[in-house]
Amino acid sequence: MKKLPVLLLMLGLGFSSCLWPAPARAWGFFGHRLLNRLAVYTLPPELLPFYKANIDYLTQNATRPDSRRMVVPTEAPRHFLDVDAYGDSALTRHGRGLPRAYADAVARAGGEDSLLRHGIVPWHIVAMQSQLTAAFRARDTDRILRLSADLGHYVADACVPLHTTRNYNGQFTNQRGIHALWESRLPETQAADYDLLTGPAPYLARPADAAWAAVARAHAAVDSVFAMERAVTREMPEDRKYSFEQRGRQTVRVYSREFSRAYHRRLGGQVERQMRYAARLIGSFWYSAWVDAGQPDLSQLPQQPSAQEQARLAAEEKAAAGAPEKVVAGHEE
Repeated sequence: MKKLPVLLLMLGLGFSSCLWPAPARAWGFFGHRLLNRLAVYTLPPELLPFYKANIDYLTQNATRPDSRRMVVPTEAPRHFLDVDAYGDSALTRHGRGLPRAYADAVARAGGEDSLLRHGIVPWHIVAMQSQLTAAFRARDTDRILRLSADLGHYVADACVPLHTTRNYNGQFTNQRGIHALWESRLPETQAADYDLLTGPAPYLARPADAAWAAVARAHAAVDSVFAMERAVTREMPEDRKYSFEQRGRQTVRVYSREFSRAYHRRLGGQVERQMRYAARLIGSFWYSAWVDAGQPDLSQLPQQPSAQEQARLAAEEKAAAGAPEKVVAGHEE
């Protein structure tokens, strides 16, 4: 019975979306939308009605930052941080650790281009949090919703182990494709059995610390992500590791459901735990921005995005859809 609400949320997404081709980067089409949707239910009574009224907006636009990667060259670095590019002490607060202040990090890296090369997700989360707080202070419905949807995406990305390593797609260890396996294929095939219910979102007195803690937690799981895939691969012949499925009009090669289940079991529910953690953390960032803005009465705001905002989003979506596929700086799978 604990999992029934999650199943209902997945139906709210349109469960058939699980069968669509999902981008390998981020949590995929299905995962990002589910996480933003789950985050709404972690909010306190003062925020819940406003966010619940816009749950479809927050769900549908959860993947917008990935679409922007096709048209905005500086977008990709906002989704990851190559912790291993900086050595074992990268996540410590002192000494050789990465500076928490963005300007200091740029100076340490020898320029912004050098910093962008290995990703900026924790710094960008902090910047987005500040912008969302300002939007709450301004009581700007359009900006609150737009920034909430985007911030949810970046917070979720910070919770993905493969967003914290240069070997983001197993390209250095002969495990190419592991990115899509961990964060798209497993949620697509296993989420109906996940327990994704979580407690209420807590207030974050230090949002920057929370962003860096998410990266550290994700990075701590990197070794097991690769080791467990190797272990399952050794036990399963290739004709059982992969299968073919119909996606729309195409037949595509995917990790088999048998291999996905075996990998999920070997990971001990790691993806499930990270999704639960990410959903609550997204809610915490939303809630904390509202508190830091002075807890404005959201019932006095327009409860839906404006016509202008809807038109802007439609134009942005059209531009992204028409953009040619191209490799930009960042984790491209």
